[in-house]
Amino acid sequence: MTMTPPAVADVVLPCLDEAAALPGVLARIPPGWRAVVVDNGSTDGSARIAAGLGAHVVHEPRRGFGAACHAGLLAATADLVCFCDCDGSLDPALLPSLAAPVLAGDADLVLGRRRPTARGAWPLHARLANLELARRIRRRTGLPLHDLGPLRAARRTALLSLALTDRRSGYPLEMVVRAADAGWRVQETDVPYAPRLGRSKVTGTWRGTWQAVRDMSPLLTPRPAGPQAPMDPPESPPPASDRARTAPRQGAPLAGTRGEGAR
Repeated sequence: MTMTPPAVADVVLPCLDEAAALPGVLARIPPGWRAVVVDNGSTDGSARIAAGLGAHVVHEPRRGFGAACHAGLLAATADLVCFCDCDGSLDPALLPSLAAPVLAGDADLVLGRRRPTARGAWPLHARLANLELARRIRRRTGLPLHDLGPLRAARRTALLSLALTDRRSGYPLEMVVRAADAGWRVQETDVPYAPRLGRSKVTGTWRGTWQAVRDMSPLLTPRPAGPQAPMDPPESPPPASDRARTAPRQGAPLAGTRGEGAR
């Protein structure tokens, strides 16, 4: 009996009605890497298509980008885990070069900074929202990031140690924030970003973009400060004789103030 060698890496592909894009995406999975397609309630036969093309299919009934991503992470078995959108906008064939710093021990998390390859690849409202989120990420974490890139790579056990809880659009952001709080070395590298195939489920409309930003905003609150230093005990009031000497004369203005009617 021939044993299948373990995968070099698992590529988590959250999927909701991506029948049009799946064949092209799966054809670009690097040799020796395993595609983990997480079907999030598709009605267009995406799960059947993915299984027929050799992908490992996971079914996640809870709707949400984060729910699908985390189900894929839990299903992964390889030491290296990558995430990639399943809509044809990103090229999984680039993952070996993107993940190289993680495998070399030079980084703990690598994100792909999206660079549009065609007009309309990145709708204006989604791009503006991403710019604002990136600015807030830099302020919150101190990391010099410019994009909340969905193409990313890290080690499986390290990702699990982050104990991510968001199951909606905030999952990718929570990963970055918790990684920064844990002292991870986070890098960013440019990747081409093409027009997606099919209809966007999240940022294709202003409403979807606003929902995503709303999901992410609570994750950008500042870290709680350390324990406060104990307060000095209140000073004892001066003796009555001292208070009598220092009390202002009735009707006289207090020191440092002007009398009534002064200009």
